Amino acid sequence: MNDTRRVNEAGALRLGTRRSRLAMAQSGQVAEAVTRVTGRPVELVEITTYGDTSREQLAQIGGTGVFVTALRDALLKGEVDFAVHSLKDLPTAQPDDLVVAAVPVREDPRDVIVARDALKFTDLPSGSRIGTGAPRRMAQLNSYARGHGLDIATVPIRGNVDTRIGYVRGGELDAVVLAAAGLNRIGRGDEVTDFLSVDTVLPAPGQGALAIECAAGNADLVAALAELDDPFTRVAVTAERSLLAALEAGCSAPVGALADLLADGQIVKEMRLRAVVGTTDGTRMVQLSTTGPVPETHDGAMALGRELAAEMLAQGAAGLMGERAH
Repeated sequence: MNDTRRVNEAGALRLGTRRSRLAMAQSGQVAEAVTRVTGRPVELVEITTYGDTSREQLAQIGGTGVFVTALRDALLKGEVDFAVHSLKDLPTAQPDDLVVAAVPVREDPRDVIVARDALKFTDLPSGSRIGTGAPRRMAQLNSYARGHGLDIATVPIRGNVDTRIGYVRGGELDAVVLAAAGLNRIGRGDEVTDFLSVDTVLPAPGQGALAIECAAGNADLVAALAELDDPFTRVAVTAERSLLAALEAGCSAPVGALADLLADGQIVKEMRLRAVVGTTDGTRMVQLSTTGPVPETHDGAMALGRELAAEMLAQGAAGLMGERAH
């Protein structure tokens, strides 16, 4: 009885989320977790972002922040208490008055193929058309195809999961590339016909991870949400996003990055950060990696990303990204 009274007195927490099926699914999962740690109910507040309403290619409308700005505005105005973002959509510059209170355990970061006739990527016939909205995916798929004698055409597409898979079901495309995490979160992982190894296609920095953001001044909520934070995921995505920032590239740039935690049995010993930048036709690529002790601080993770970015820039990465986002 007392517990119920306390919940009612505290009131429901308002979670700002995009309206897409994927955003609603991942926000619903976070809402349940927040209720477990706070004892308070969470209501979802649906917010439409520019990225949801525009039909242009992400690279043309700026990529960085198009799914995030409206959510952050609602946070700053006090219309919602916290927001859930796909971390790969989050600009690398963090506003002073907002804080990422938690980065929960990461889902599968890999990209996947959904192809006709349950085909694997390497089994697609000559001339196959593969849909993706990401220059990063185009660059790496075209590079792999070029190096392995495959004849494919990458086709720029937008739209939600239903729309994209619909292009394959309707026969307009032979395959589409999607994020494993998104399909898993909406319960459609069984439609995957092939997982793309990270040796073939490195994911977007932060792919598969979520960011739970709230006002920096709300110390109680920051502390409560922090219980959902996974330190290993946070250090990995911090290194990946630091690299992205040091390349001065937005989230729609053809940059792939993944930080792996390397374990000896149950003990995590080292972290390997791999990154790639390339032209979308796959003709020119800069791909590097670095391995070292797992950073113990935020600054250490940031430094790891910056150092690898500097090496990539020294090898000409800047010239492969088109217009750099400042």
